[in-house]
Amino acid sequence: MSDAEQPTAAEVRAAAEAVKTALDRHLAAVERRTGEDDPAVHAAFNDLAAAAEEYDELLYERYDEVTPFDIPDAEEALPPYAGPDEPSALSVLIRRDYAVAEPRRLLSQAQRIADQDRGGAAAPPGSGGSAQGVVGDSVHAALGILFGEYEADEVASRHKEFGLEEGDSTLWVVAAEEPAEPGEWLDAPFEDADPELVVCRFDMSAVFDDDPDDADEPDDRELDDVMDIDEDAAEGLGGYQEYRGRI
Repeated sequence: MSDAEQPTAAEVRAAAEAVKTALDRHLAAVERRTGEDDPAVHAAFNDLAAAAEEYDELLYERYDEVTPFDIPDAEEALPPYAGPDEPSALSVLIRRDYAVAEPRRLLSQAQRIADQDRGGAAAPPGSGGSAQGVVGDSVHAALGILFGEYEADEVASRHKEFGLEEGDSTLWVVAAEEPAEPGEWLDAPFEDADPELVVCRFDMSAVFDDDPDDADEPDDRELDDVMDIDEDAAEGLGGYQEYRGRI
């Protein structure tokens, strides 16, 4: 960045003063809060995060220095809870992303499943009698066989065995006033996911790793601090986990 584009010392000083003001307002909002999800506290938090981010950017651009603060983006914070105080129903929304890292392994595993379903019978005439005979070279077909045979949790725990590589995953627990009618949301299962009704959420991503070199060996104590989860259920989730909720 050229000197002409750099912020002035006065601009950096003004940003620092804005952080001080935002800190005072946040503390005042906390002192006057009316409950755990007070919207005034939420707004003050967002203002403080924005002011701190602005100061950090200007400080770096002007002096090539950074602050020690790690404030989550305002967009990542949950909005104030607007659901029922005593939910009588809930929805659990789960997304897990994978990359097909080893297509041949995936095809082979899908063929093995197909062979077992045929009871070890020979491949159909004209199929060539090989893995290509049932699954072919179609990753689409292999994925259909894999997820048709195993539940999603088992695929998650055995993803490497199936030639898959984990990406990000998230789990939302969403409150509701009453259970949905049978078949009500099947056409668009995730359309009505309202962040204001989220009781808690659990995100897994490599972006939460403190040290990418340690991604394969997460600190058990760090995971224990995030949530109390069965070890078998946790196996295969991958990456470090970030919890955002209201507990």
